[in-house]
Amino acid sequence: MTDRELLAEALRLKSLDRAGWVRVGVPRPESVAAHSWGVALLALVRCPPGLDRERLVAMALVHDLAEVRVGDITPHDGVPREKKKRREREAATALFADHPELWALWEEADLGQTAEARFLKELDTLDMGLQGEIYASAGHDVEEFLVATEATRARLP
Repeated sequence: MTDRELLAEALRLKSLDRAGWVRVGVPRPESVAAHSWGVALLALVRCPPGLDRERLVAMALVHDLAEVRVGDITPHDGVPREKKKRREREAATALFADHPELWALWEEADLGQTAEARFLKELDTLDMGLQGEIYASAGHDVEEFLVATEATRARLP
């Protein structure tokens, strides 16, 4: 896959609404691309000393790219976690076949074994919580998201 083909496919994330917000009836919810941008901005601003900020931001930008092929699968979709992980890994493997540097970033985030990958997971949750606060202030019932992200939001203001 050429760079242009990869970018054209990845940019479809701009049109993929976050499924959790759709499920609870948020009109015009954020896209997966908007979420990834939010996580990347948090990484840029909140990266603690000792972590590789550039790698963290890059991981944030690619961490959800497999969703362009598998969709935004949530726990409410009834897909077992292992099956979701397998589908995403297969999609990422194919998507990044000609881009080993992107595959390495995606896999690092997916495996969660480095300090950067673990912090990325925290930022991923924090972004969802912050977005939930925005939707709640607009009158939407997103309490389940606020509860699910409460500990992370308290830890990473």
